[in-house]
Amino acid sequence: MIHRFTASNFRCLEKVELELSPAFNLVFGANASGKTSLLEALAYLGRGKSFRGASTGNLVRHGEGEFVLFGETEAGGRRRRLGVRNSKDGLEVRVDGESDGGVAALAEALPLQVIDPEVHNLVAGGPEQRRRFLDWIAFHVEQGHLQTWRRFRRALKQRNAALKARAAAKTIRSWNAEFLELSDQLDASRRAALGVALETLREHGERLLGTELGFEYQQGWSKDKDLGKALEEGLDRDMHQGATQQGPHRADLRVAYDERQARKLVSRGQQKLLASAMILAATETAQTALERPLLLLLDDPAAELDKDSLARLLDAVLGLGCQVVATSLEKNALAVPPGTSTFHVEHGVLTPESAA
Repeated sequence: MIHRFTASNFRCLEKVELELSPAFNLVFGANASGKTSLLEALAYLGRGKSFRGASTGNLVRHGEGEFVLFGETEAGGRRRRLGVRNSKDGLEVRVDGESDGGVAALAEALPLQVIDPEVHNLVAGGPEQRRRFLDWIAFHVEQGHLQTWRRFRRALKQRNAALKARAAAKTIRSWNAEFLELSDQLDASRRAALGVALETLREHGERLLGTELGFEYQQGWSKDKDLGKALEEGLDRDMHQGATQQGPHRADLRVAYDERQARKLVSRGQQKLLASAMILAATETAQTALERPLLLLLDDPAAELDKDSLARLLDAVLGLGCQVVATSLEKNALAVPPGTSTFHVEHGVLTPESAA
């Protein structure tokens, strides 16, 4: 969890200094006042990128050349210092004064999840988002997953480069051995992570939606044949397309709701609840593996939800025991727990208020 946080020249935030509660924090204010920008800055410190998909140019405050973020975290009695600087010269990351670990070091020091108004895309969007979701779990529960994922991406890039260059079939086949080995490792790591999280996924789905959810990992090639055979049979198509059409980079996590495919047949509000259940389950799974509370960012949790659904979501969030930073338009819009640290934001300026 994060105790101290500062942000300079991030979007509309000229200078923010916060002392955060290890439990629940509420930031309230009018639209466009800086609430989401604060959550985005917190997430950037733990991810090295924006959860809103914004480029660096759009994150630096108008008229400034760079933004700087700093935070102090604590877990298991160990304090860590995180810093991020981003400018036209690129991203600079430091954890405890060292720059060797890069963005992965941020993710290890400040593991976090986000539930925002676009969270429904985890269900309604394309497979890439669900692969990222599963890889996030695997990163925290499966040793060596990040290294396997990176090596696989390099092997895929090399094979695709040969395909795009119209290399001979023999040359393309020469990349297959490494690609297949790493595909097997990545596939096994994802399956193991899903196995660890599966019961928790079902429990949170039942809690928020009142029905049993189904989760099926689809590996990215026909389950009736091994990947080596699939690559050989699909070589002509790969050469025509200039890219590898089968493998773990095409994997998906199929989510079923009431025995229907969730992506197609649930409302926007139900999609938000379903995606939120998945995020909460991932958070709980990682907390169990890491034996420490994570940071959960809730951006306008009331959006798209009726009163009862919002109450179930907040109840589930509080049950996790993680550190929470939530936003709302009004101070009393959310049923926050006693002792909540409350901040009012206006024109990018945050003012602490007395505990709720």
